[in-house]
Amino acid sequence: MITINKRLELLLNESKNELKNYFDDIDNLCMKNSLKVINAFKNNKISEAHLNGTTGYGYNDMGRDTIEKVFSEVLDSEDSLVRTQFISGSHALNVCLFALLRPGDTLLSITGLPYDTLHEVIGIKDNDSSLKSFGINYDQIDLVDNDFNYDKIKDVITNKKIKVIEIQRSRGYSTRESITIDKLSKVIKFIKNINEEIIIMVDNCYCEFVEDLTPTSVGADIMVGSLIKNLGGGIAQNGAYISGKKDLVELCAQRLTLPGEGRDVGPSFDSNKQILEGIYMAPSVVASALKTSLLTRFLLEKLGYEVSPKYTDKSADIVCAIKFNNQDKLIKYVQGIQEYSAIDSHVMPIPFDMPGYDDKVIMASGSFTQGSSIEISCDGPIRKPYVAYQQGGLTYEYGKIAVLNAINKIMEE
Repeated sequence: MITINKRLELLLNESKNELKNYFDDIDNLCMKNSLKVINAFKNNKISEAHLNGTTGYGYNDMGRDTIEKVFSEVLDSEDSLVRTQFISGSHALNVCLFALLRPGDTLLSITGLPYDTLHEVIGIKDNDSSLKSFGINYDQIDLVDNDFNYDKIKDVITNKKIKVIEIQRSRGYSTRESITIDKLSKVIKFIKNINEEIIIMVDNCYCEFVEDLTPTSVGADIMVGSLIKNLGGGIAQNGAYISGKKDLVELCAQRLTLPGEGRDVGPSFDSNKQILEGIYMAPSVVASALKTSLLTRFLLEKLGYEVSPKYTDKSADIVCAIKFNNQDKLIKYVQGIQEYSAIDSHVMPIPFDMPGYDDKVIMASGSFTQGSSIEISCDGPIRKPYVAYQQGGLTYEYGKIAVLNAINKIMEE
């Protein structure tokens, strides 16, 4: 183990008893989700032939098409689109929104301002290729005390014609809490009782396998996530998924490729094996990420920092938000994570301009896959209150080492 501050060593020893029951709960969750995955493999008769890919147009890609059946079963959905043609989770969200909305339609976010990379997609920030530029309207309702504003939602969907409601479960770069399945289930029932025609789309990034139910299990019409986060298990090198009702997923397939060909094209090259290995490993990897997050939150709470969620709270995603209220401590913590990452441990991250973000961002991502958030990583915008957003840990041991080093860095002052 790395050399750490004496006080930190005492807290680490204290954590072994304090966190035991929480770790047991995570292990039980991992077992449930692992059973889902292996049953999906068995039911779809996954064989060596499914590991092979296609080139060119990607016609008759047996592996790709069966992977989508596996994802549908695991995610409790009618249909799925799982493609490496998706560059990122944000790209998949973009495809989904443009597939579902038409000129004159209105998109409503009920979790406040969406993640930064969607601002130009929607038209919150000007872009000639945004939804707004195609005559699609946007409205939003902020959360109240980390829950949905039911009165405002009822008012808006009763008095306005809303086509799609977008719910972002993870917090993004905001300070609000992430949305649990319980909260999501309640608001979906509320909306559908008022107007069952509204399409409910969930941004499920960072949330897969953190609970044993999915958004589509509790009534969401469609959901989106990235393969270089939870479901890729640290093995998938790129891609994303869209999963939900069959007719809606088909619209997304037509938009991703082209009308008339849709899901029938899109070569998988050598990705089928990686995607299958990724979802196979994902329950265990997500469990490691949750344990890393839990240890981080315990130690930093004991040291007087404000973290979200608190270590005693239920997690909705793999993200741990740490409020430093100090620019230098934010930077040092992120640098401490990078110092014990697998790739580029010798590199010191500094705040820098990044495409899609208004503020400079500092990012530790010593990952095998560029930008992966399931491997131990930590980032944050350089703006008050100087919050670091930590996620991942392919194994608990690697996550623990990086976290202890980062905390030790900020205790040196």
